[in-house]
Amino acid sequence: EVQLVESGGGSVQAGGSLKLSCAASGFTFDDHAIGWYRQAPGKEREGVSCIAISGGKTYYADSVKGRFTISADNAKRTVYLQMDSLKFEDTAVYYCAARGDTADRYEYWGQGTQVTVSS
Repeated sequence: EVQLVESGGGSVQAGGSLKLSCAASGFTFDDHAIGWYRQAPGKEREGVSCIAISGGKTYYADSVKGRFTISADNAKRTVYLQMDSLKFEDTAVYYCAARGDTADRYEYWGQGTQVTVSS
């Protein structure tokens, strides 16, 4: 059974930091890419960052570039999203998702973790 379990969300003041984790199981970790998405109330879901597990290539949305860092620990089958200099507008439910290296869409999704940034 494929599982993606997010953790690390919470409440923080603007300017603070949080580190999200996405623990993966049930599929071959090395030949997948893991992405982080977020959805704020009343807004569409947006891609935040992603990493190709094999090779480590990363992508960041312009809105988080320079503030967020994605990384992967292959041994733990976990992807992290370090979020620094958080802003009120980063408030959202954050989801991690997985897709095969050659797939064009994400197949598996986690349940989400809430991040709330107070101004």
